[in-house]
Amino acid sequence: MHRRERHEPEERAGFLIGVRRGRALEPVDRRIAGSFEIAAGDAAEGSLVRVEILRQHRWGPSQVRILEDLGPSEGPRAASRMALALHAIPTEIPRAAEADAARARAVRSNGREDLRDLPLVTIDGEDARDFDDAVFAEPTPAGHRLVVAIADVGHYVRAGSALDVMARERGNSVYFPDLVVPMLPEALSNHWCSLRPDEPRGCLFVEMTIDAQGNKTGHRFGRGIMKSHARLTYEAAQRLAIAGTDARVGALFAAWGALKRARERRGALDLDLPEREALMAEEGGVLEVRHRERLDSHRVIEAFMVLANVAAAEELTQRRAPCVFRVHAPPSPEKLDALRATLKTFDVRLPAGGHLHPRDLDHALRATGSLPEAPMIHETVLRSLSRAEYAIANIGHFGLALAAYAHFTSPIRRYADLLVHRALIAAIGLGHDGTLDAADWDSVAQHITFTERRAALAERDAMDRLLAAYLSQHVGSVFPARISGVTRAGIFVTLETNGASGLIPLSTLPHDHYRLDEATRSLVGRHTKRHFRLADRLEALLVQAIPLTGTLTFALAETGEGKHAAPPHTPAPHTPPPHTAAKPGVPRRGHPGKRGGSRRSRT
Repeated sequence: MHRRERHEPEERAGFLIGVRRGRALEPVDRRIAGSFEIAAGDAAEGSLVRVEILRQHRWGPSQVRILEDLGPSEGPRAASRMALALHAIPTEIPRAAEADAARARAVRSNGREDLRDLPLVTIDGEDARDFDDAVFAEPTPAGHRLVVAIADVGHYVRAGSALDVMARERGNSVYFPDLVVPMLPEALSNHWCSLRPDEPRGCLFVEMTIDAQGNKTGHRFGRGIMKSHARLTYEAAQRLAIAGTDARVGALFAAWGALKRARERRGALDLDLPEREALMAEEGGVLEVRHRERLDSHRVIEAFMVLANVAAAEELTQRRAPCVFRVHAPPSPEKLDALRATLKTFDVRLPAGGHLHPRDLDHALRATGSLPEAPMIHETVLRSLSRAEYAIANIGHFGLALAAYAHFTSPIRRYADLLVHRALIAAIGLGHDGTLDAADWDSVAQHITFTERRAALAERDAMDRLLAAYLSQHVGSVFPARISGVTRAGIFVTLETNGASGLIPLSTLPHDHYRLDEATRSLVGRHTKRHFRLADRLEALLVQAIPLTGTLTFALAETGEGKHAAPPHTPAPHTPPPHTAAKPGVPRRGHPGKRGGSRRSRT
């Protein structure tokens, strides 16, 4: 079944985000029905505004009062600004936090292990500006030695400081195609905590050894001073690995080969889900939305980070120190039953719920990997899973098939990692700026779980609006698509070219009476017996695209006339809207962005 998980709608708190149209308010949240009349307050025509609901009426428009003018509703970064306002994500940096960041200076080498001669390298997206992890590997007689060095954010962000309060409130950075709302000020995220090439930087590091089969045989944490020997992109690292001309990259890929074998043996779930990326014009318009290519170089870094995160969780567990774990519960019985029904249509069976292991889901993905429906099956499996979260009680990580897991590798953009750093510093005795006072960590874990989900929803909402703006030029075009959800209201389809999703209303399907078959996840025509099943391929005619809400409406191409859309990666001509001055957050170009903005860890 198709679903869109969101946090509490803003109207529950008596507030709305919308656009002023004369005396009327047009909500930007597609879930909100009804009409609204502006009874008090003022803002420019066409402005994005935050309003308070004064009186609600069952018949006739409800009365609202404008509380805040959030700037023009059109122009550069409009979609991102709408998402920020709708999800109430803080964008202002407190003066005290800015002042703390401005006082930051380079770390001293006293008491730190000197790693400056170790040829550590960073591997990130092309447009990344914050480099918080560096890696090194070399072969050993027994297997491989790995070093993962992470920016020492804890040195600059002390517990209880203005920077700490800001970071805790935000919980994480938020990434949009055209701007970033960082967890920390740029003076830290883009400078002192960024592992730039040839510049000494403080770090926390973990040195790990693995055998030839990828099993971790030991680890050691330390606090050091390092110097990145190269800033590589994923694409450059991939080219170097193929060419075999860089010994550093070759050693990284060799170690990854062993880690990959270990992952396969333990049965971790390997979901290969395409990510969307929006290519933006200088003036702010959308040039193209496409799937981001996933390379082996991405997998190399992911494997190194996972191993470092495991070492952090194990170290704190062994020392009986507090830890904010990254936990992932098994699927609920209800979601598992729904997944079984879907997989059954592809002749794939799952064991009984109590005996389910991630490898069972991974085997299902492998069994269907050659099918045209494979991407949709991956998406269906993802929807069946519980959502990972932060907790001080460890229940393990189902998806990764790990007994203990914590986030250690991205303290610039995740508060959870900063807490883990502080716990390691205190537990191992690496300095006086760590903390083992975990009295309020349970509430903090709940809060940063919320902020992470809030960020993911905001990022998706912004992408939906950008897609709608891009596709609004192609109304009347026909696109190859697959059914991604089946409901009594109609069928949801996802375009194969760019991942855009929308509804084909039940009323527009070929004339018949349709019933929802829960067992087969399909709509079935009573007279024609025609089935519309999950993952079925069809041709979708774009009927309507509303950039303000990110809403797309389709029809079956066979029921209406239309023109076929341009090839998948052909940018459509686009005249961007006029430039505006509103700039919440930090513009994307030239600002820190960990993985090009869209890749967010699902683990």
